[in-house]
Amino acid sequence: MAMPQNSTGENGFCFAQTLDFSRPSPPPGEAGRTFDAPSGREACGTPLSNGTASSGAPSPSDSCAEPLCSTTPGEEETQFGKGIKYVSADGEELACGWGGFTPGCLQLFNTSKGVLFFLCVASFLQGMTVNGFINTVITSIERRFDLRSYQSGLIASSYDIAACVCLTFVSYFGGNGHKPRWLGWGVLVMGLGSLLFALPHFTTGRYETRSAAEVGVCGGNQSLPCAQVASSLSGYRFVFMLGQFLHGMGATPLYTLGVTYLDENVKTNYSPVYIAVFYTAAILGPAAGYLVGGMFLNIYTEIGREIDITPENTLWVGAWWIGFLGAGAASLLISIPILGYPQRLPGSQRYIVMRVSEAHQLKDGSHKKASDPDFGKTVKDLPRSVLLLLKNPTFIFLCLAGATEATLIAGMSTFGPKFLESQFSLSASEAATFFGYLVVPAGGGGTFLGGFLVNKFKLRCSGIIKLCLLCTVSSLLAIFIFFIHCPNMPMAGVTQMYDGSALPGGHLNLTAACNAQCGCLQETYSPVCGSDGIMYYSPCHAGCKKVSENLRNGKKVYHECSCVEKTFLPSPGNAEAGKCTSSCAKRPLLLLFMFVVILFTFLSSIPALTATLRCVSDRQRSFALGIQWIVVRTLGGIPGPIAFGSMIDKSCLLWQDQCGEQGSCYVYQNSAMSRYTLIAGLVYKVLGTTFFIVACLLYKPPPPESAPGSSDASENGNCDLQEHKPSLPAEEDI
Repeated sequence: MAMPQNSTGENGFCFAQTLDFSRPSPPPGEAGRTFDAPSGREACGTPLSNGTASSGAPSPSDSCAEPLCSTTPGEEETQFGKGIKYVSADGEELACGWGGFTPGCLQLFNTSKGVLFFLCVASFLQGMTVNGFINTVITSIERRFDLRSYQSGLIASSYDIAACVCLTFVSYFGGNGHKPRWLGWGVLVMGLGSLLFALPHFTTGRYETRSAAEVGVCGGNQSLPCAQVASSLSGYRFVFMLGQFLHGMGATPLYTLGVTYLDENVKTNYSPVYIAVFYTAAILGPAAGYLVGGMFLNIYTEIGREIDITPENTLWVGAWWIGFLGAGAASLLISIPILGYPQRLPGSQRYIVMRVSEAHQLKDGSHKKASDPDFGKTVKDLPRSVLLLLKNPTFIFLCLAGATEATLIAGMSTFGPKFLESQFSLSASEAATFFGYLVVPAGGGGTFLGGFLVNKFKLRCSGIIKLCLLCTVSSLLAIFIFFIHCPNMPMAGVTQMYDGSALPGGHLNLTAACNAQCGCLQETYSPVCGSDGIMYYSPCHAGCKKVSENLRNGKKVYHECSCVEKTFLPSPGNAEAGKCTSSCAKRPLLLLFMFVVILFTFLSSIPALTATLRCVSDRQRSFALGIQWIVVRTLGGIPGPIAFGSMIDKSCLLWQDQCGEQGSCYVYQNSAMSRYTLIAGLVYKVLGTTFFIVACLLYKPPPPESAPGSSDASENGNCDLQEHKPSLPAEEDI
């Protein structure tokens, strides 16, 4: 006899399995008897499985589908009789493989931990590429392709623009479809985007820059025709934008369908830990991108070509493209195993029946529509799905809070290395490495710690929102550190006059009596640090007449510099190529509080994501994450880098001059940069705090009796088979 498929749990889960009780001959009077499938807490007593085999042969997934609650040997035979077989109603194949190729060795990875591993690798590569390499090389790309900060900000925002375009489609149809296939194809598209991003290096000519010797000393040949300087390389920004667009398309399933796929295939109380590990890998990716990208920037972009300038020279362009080639190839490879996973993992059904609903309760009861197993399978349900989410105030304000945090994260991750480069007078590679050292422990540690705290204290939805509020207030207090800043290194003609006096009206004046006869050009920016501790625009502007090489560090040393004040040093009137080293006493304090801001900002990320998953019905989780990412990117990720880039442009002191055309910025005013960062941080942190407060106040949890298995034991995945055994229906119900 077959068990009818008529049971629907509170979480909208439909038991779509047929149990075949193959008794030789049923006792008289029992023919035609039917049993209702147990739901809620009673379901824990039934060894539900996702097995697909209807014969005695074991399926490849049987080893991964043990019952959650152990039973004594023979108990099942005693209660139901021998010969129970599990048959999937729709004949769904749960083995890991590609089409008909499902070797047994692959089934070792057909578990939640196996999925977590491959998704972590994919999120690591995505973070390393989009939030690591791109942010690390942004200064080099500006220099190489003559871009301004707002243009590079637009390149960074193209990722979020693509995500916004794809999110509704991917999260709605992918959420009700085969999630691993959507994930695998997404990672593959992401890999193609990385390869496309590196393409301009191979399609442009060699990077030509005037060497330190050619820049020349006072009285040297300073002629530089405009035709050699002006270029149309800025048009390549559209190739970079297209590469970022593919990055955004490919990563869209990763952080919507990937999160819900993990959440559906593990216990409810383990879900925050799994998601935290997944997002920690996504945070460690950018950290690795900053560190590895910083190493690549120490390699000259034209590999194998001899050049006599060093990475400290502002004309230096490192090998920015290597990381994208490696990440692209790795993404193509990792997409293959992800494409092989089944629509749901073996044994995952038992976790769904134990889940306790914490969805926000709407006054009109319309939230119950989402529990219908047929809801969300057609385009006709799309408007109703959106309406249900818009009527959920907790979800809306969690989205707005996420948008404010995303604005700061996107802005600071894009221009954070540039901030450190300016404040501490570092090279681009040194700044990227510094920022990586901040992001590794602060971002990665904060992300994992957030998920751990939710699991450790077994927080419900309201408690999770309060934790997010605490983290946001803590980072709000720490952001006041941007009241302080490191002073600019003195630069003759830019921050002060050549004689040390203030610039009249703040206007640049690179010409003085000491270099008036040198015929220096403003197009040739090659800063040097004089022995008097003052930076000069170029050796020519410092009035230097001779050049040699420092055998200790390989840097060019210029002698007889008429603009450099003679001191009691052994080599008076000298200058060394590169920026002067900053000895800012506030550096440790600034770095410490930046660490605190990053830590508490990322500490709230996993709790906020968990609260979003719990405040909506189960069938809307993927779609809810998609809508949330649209809000976050539209209001945060897209305008964040553009707004920060525009603000940073306002703090520029010295622009590149290409025969009257304004290029990228050479020198920023540190005080203005810190002031704009502080204003932006305060505005968005105050907004984020407000949104979390409102979300907490408006959240209305379901009454205890509305959830199946409302006790803590059911929430935590513990069930006692000795006390809660499935019972047969009473005789009068037959």
